[in-house]
Amino acid sequence: MLLPAWLSGEDADEWVSRMLDRLAAKERRRRPTDEALLERAKELSVRYLDGKPDPVSVRWVDNQQHRWGSCTPENGTIRISTRLKGLPEWVINYVIIHELVHLLVPSHGAKFWALVEQYPKAERARGFLEGFSAAAHTAPEEC
Repeated sequence: MLLPAWLSGEDADEWVSRMLDRLAAKERRRRPTDEALLERAKELSVRYLDGKPDPVSVRWVDNQQHRWGSCTPENGTIRISTRLKGLPEWVINYVIIHELVHLLVPSHGAKFWALVEQYPKAERARGFLEGFSAAAHTAPEEC
């Protein structure tokens, strides 16, 4: 990393420290932990669903190749596919909200979609995920 020559040693140390903190924060947002996912789900529940769904756990899983997320309403657990890591935050939020609503409504009926649509970027996120899936399925295979 190059720093301007006029920057004193102490100022350079402070600048480097600040930049490293910013990079670490960006990485935490890009790759949230299971604990951060649970906290995020609880915040989304309060913000968009009046706090009615109350998940017990929300965690990343590697075994979902055909689903973005899943849940078990009986025990309040939500699983989010690691394929979403690194995607925009608002897309991950949509998947979390989708699964939160399943804690209240197990089917994909009108009541379910009305609750999901309380998230302002629901339609946009669905379109993003559809495009993402289509691109992944049409990409040429490597030899």
